Amino acid sequence: MGGQGSNRIAIITGASRGLGATVARFLGRQEWGLILTARGEKALKALADEVATCTDCVVPMAGDVADPDHRVRLVEQARKLGGLDVLINNASTLGPTPLPALSDASLADLEETLHVNTVAPLALVQEALPLLEARHGLVVNVSSDAALGGYQGWGVYGASKAALDLISLTLANELRARHVSVVSVDPGDMQTKMQQDAFPGEDISDRPMPEVTLPFWAWLIGQDWAAISGGRYEAQGDSWEVPA
Repeated sequence: MGGQGSNRIAIITGASRGLGATVARFLGRQEWGLILTARGEKALKALADEVATCTDCVVPMAGDVADPDHRVRLVEQARKLGGLDVLINNASTLGPTPLPALSDASLADLEETLHVNTVAPLALVQEALPLLEARHGLVVNVSSDAALGGYQGWGVYGASKAALDLISLTLANELRARHVSVVSVDPGDMQTKMQQDAFPGEDISDRPMPEVTLPFWAWLIGQDWAAISGGRYEAQGDSWEVPA
């Protein structure tokens, strides 16, 4: 289950801004060791410097999670730090913007979005599995309400997240005997760059900041991870329950 202290180690992808940065700050305050990755090196380094004021082990590693070599380096860094307790697959691409109707969407764009949002998270789980198994770890795959909604224009992104949800549930069932837990998390609408990109030129100030999800993350980290494995959680929900 979850805990505190620098002996706990997490990898967070898409960590340089938005939800990923919020979770990094939260775990840093709990003195977790963190491996933070994103494509934007400057923003990632600035966040790592900020988080380092709270914990003695923060490693920024700029790169693309769709790159197999980068995934290997992330896991090797976790091994050097002593292991891996939590893998948060947060990095995503929205796909083409303005958001196209699925009937008009480029199949190349669909393939790229699936590669980043679905294939890369699974590949990172596969790469990290020995470390997660050794420490009875937790995988958190960040999903979206677009995975369920069938919203016009969101078909490419939503398809990638729907597939990720099924991957999460399947992995939870398959890995239970190996003491690795897997959950899917829908963070809800927030003021993030991705949300703004989805609604170009629109005012999204009515959306909450990513910090609105902090109560959920506090709840999640404190649970018996095996008991919640296989769950799909809405981070902005009023409460969260352990599956019966």
